[in-house]
Amino acid sequence: MILREELEEREYKVLSPFAAKTAETKGRKYEEEKCHIRTDYQRDRDRIVHSKAFRRLMHKTQVFLAPEGDHFRTRLTHTLEVSQIARTIARALALNEDLTEAIAMGHDLGHTPFGHNGESFLNEKHPGGFKHNVQSLRVVEVLESAGKIAGRGMNLTFEVRDGILNHTGKMNPSTLEGWVVKFSDRIAYINHDIDDALRSGVIRESELPKDCVKVLGHDHRTRISTLVNDIIKNSYGKDRIIMSENCSFYMEKLRTFMFDNVYHSKIVKKDEELDKIRNMIFTLYDYFNNNPNELFAEPSAIEEFGIEEIVKDHIAGMTDRYALNLFSTLFIPRGWKS
Repeated sequence: MILREELEEREYKVLSPFAAKTAETKGRKYEEEKCHIRTDYQRDRDRIVHSKAFRRLMHKTQVFLAPEGDHFRTRLTHTLEVSQIARTIARALALNEDLTEAIAMGHDLGHTPFGHNGESFLNEKHPGGFKHNVQSLRVVEVLESAGKIAGRGMNLTFEVRDGILNHTGKMNPSTLEGWVVKFSDRIAYINHDIDDALRSGVIRESELPKDCVKVLGHDHRTRISTLVNDIIKNSYGKDRIIMSENCSFYMEKLRTFMFDNVYHSKIVKKDEELDKIRNMIFTLYDYFNNNPNELFAEPSAIEEFGIEEIVKDHIAGMTDRYALNLFSTLFIPRGWKS
């Protein structure tokens, strides 16, 4: 039997000197007894995977609004793809794979229904604004629990919480493992969104920028392999995670192409459909703000955080189909039945 102490000792022997060592974690907010078998980062990963917020990702949109096809990505499949890319990079660089995986599994827990459009509309409606990475941190620190532990939330380690918060935006993760997830998130969504857009017919392969295709690759697997290997080659033995200027330039150019031709495409997201979703989120927000007794929240939570914060939590936690069904139940009249 391999015990936790042995795993922690092994990290010092096999991991890079720049890797985060579990035994050196800055710890949890609330003290708790260590597991005899799993390291702290392994426990964090398990807590995230077993959470309700993680399960709901399977019914949250990635790009296409409430897609009916079986093969379009969701937040859950996106999360798994990010995790696999990040683990590959972490393993090749001898970084802490358990920490990397925990961050990857938790990075999108706070995402709204209807993808980034839902995020934008909730940011517009909620007085405090809304960012999915901040909400992801709130999910693990406040909204989810990990059983009978001291305090509230999942009580994750500092390094996992830091990586979740800083996986996007201008803030920098404090660990190389967090940086790996930050790069992996972008590699994953650019490439799998191209795959979905090609499958749906929104774009054609011949429309992809030819210089990007020449440098990064002609297909999904080749582009990911090119970017992953570039990061590994340029980061090996260093105290930072970097991509070559060449690959970084063409990945960013491909990302710009996706914004122009897919993310902001009127074919994918017609103005009238976006207006409906905006109206749905605004209407549900106002409804629960005026009917706090219908929220799944303790009165003490409403008193502590304020009604608007709890309403925001409730809507952000919804899946696409739950929001659609709830809106229909509350605001769409039904025919009379005897």
